[in-house]
Amino acid sequence: MALNEFGLIQRYFQGLTPAATQVTLGIGDDAAVLSLPPGHELVWSIDTLVEGVHFAERADPVALGHKALAVNLSDLAAMGADPHGVLLALTLPHADERWCQGFAEGFGALAVSCGIPLVGGDMTRGPRAISVTVLGRVPQGSAVQRQGAQPGDHVTVTGPLGDAALALRLGTAAPEALRTALDRPSPHLAAGRVLRAFASAAIDVSDGLMADLQDHRKQWNRGRRRGS
Repeated sequence: MALNEFGLIQRYFQGLTPAATQVTLGIGDDAAVLSLPPGHELVWSIDTLVEGVHFAERADPVALGHKALAVNLSDLAAMGADPHGVLLALTLPHADERWCQGFAEGFGALAVSCGIPLVGGDMTRGPRAISVTVLGRVPQGSAVQRQGAQPGDHVTVTGPLGDAALALRLGTAAPEALRTALDRPSPHLAAGRVLRAFASAAIDVSDGLMADLQDHRKQWNRGRRRGS
């Protein structure tokens, strides 16, 4: 017998990640309850991926589960935040057990390796879409923002550039290392924690280095106008 939405959640997502001390109440109630360490602020980000726009209909669900979480964790890394919790909302055209099993495998493996507990979410019926909300924590006043850059600052990156774009261009001819960069990106959380101590500004460069440098410049100009 095919499982309904509640059955899918119970089988594939409840208990997907280990219990964490900050989770007072997780999956199974109307809302999650999390605690923050004293002197910390909450950082959160949300991204939505839609089939036919952000991923193909035949995309590997394991890789898709990994990527859906990774792109959100990269936003936390750019803010210098530590992972605190994640919520997942899935819209599916039908109760697809095989797809859910694969997606949960990829999502759960990355969540466990990054130490972020799945604390809640939702599942409904409709055209396939994935919405992930990540919660992070930073010591009070230490979040790294986009607008802090100053003239004379050095621009550095924490990983190779262009691998995912090249894999997309090469398609099935792309070597495995490039495919991994496209399908299973690694969020640079450890680098974000280190940079929190001395970086004047940071940004996730998933839109491309030059585009994001332009955004940095605009953010700096806005901050300069406000300060004048």
